[in-house]
Amino acid sequence: MLVVCLLWGANFSITKLGLQQIPPLGFTAIRFTSASIVLWLVLRWWEGPAPLPPRTIWLLIWLGVLGNTIYQICFMLGLDLTSATHSALIISTVPTVVAVLAGIFRLERITSRMIWGIAIGTIGVVIVVSARGHGVVPGSLTGDLITVGAVLCWSVYTLGLRKVPESVSPLRVTSITMITGTPGLILAGLPDLFRTNWRAVTLAGWGSVAYAALLSLVLAYILWNNSVRVIGSSRTAVYLCITPIFAVIIAWFALGEQPAPIQALGAALIIWGVLLSRR
Repeated sequence: MLVVCLLWGANFSITKLGLQQIPPLGFTAIRFTSASIVLWLVLRWWEGPAPLPPRTIWLLIWLGVLGNTIYQICFMLGLDLTSATHSALIISTVPTVVAVLAGIFRLERITSRMIWGIAIGTIGVVIVVSARGHGVVPGSLTGDLITVGAVLCWSVYTLGLRKVPESVSPLRVTSITMITGTPGLILAGLPDLFRTNWRAVTLAGWGSVAYAALLSLVLAYILWNNSVRVIGSSRTAVYLCITPIFAVIIAWFALGEQPAPIQALGAALIIWGVLLSRR
């Protein structure tokens, strides 16, 4: 999971650089099409065909649409409209949202410590999102709110993984959910794909797509899904509080997004709230 945190932390800046040459939904369509082909080939080579019960197939299709189609559209549009720093800090609230939803659906018990953690983390998000003064990393309120929608999608997806039978391997879960989530992303990305000047896309732009597809998607998703199975959804999700640390540091050096003191305070409250709610 520490490897996943590093991969996803770097993905904010690397994707942000790629979006300078390829529009967000077109970028996502290429990224997921490439990742789906690679995963399908790896799955066929590693495990071969394995029929699944219709109930499991429909569950994986639903998870693919929610955790890939809808989540990625929200994530990419949000990232395109706000800063990499804002996006990473908002995404870091996933563990708290997972804990809240797990309590609502009676998968876990909501404790007083969790309530305090949620309150503190929420204050941190409000500080980060509302920071618009001099020296603060610029970000769009619209992009921030769209990213909040991405948080809700990924949280429900993470809880939904718990319903997948243990007989289905993490590789198969990752492959099926990604393949079923890709058609919607292709349809959403068609306008961007047609109006992009592909001759102007540099090697760095294609490198950004390759990183986002092979490392941030294929490798990281397999590790994430395997971790949910081994240690549970909440304990897996809590690692996301480390992701913004990597993301902010990398964005500082790669994009020049120097965090301001007010944002550091908001980030500290988010991480404190997440750790407190999961203790």
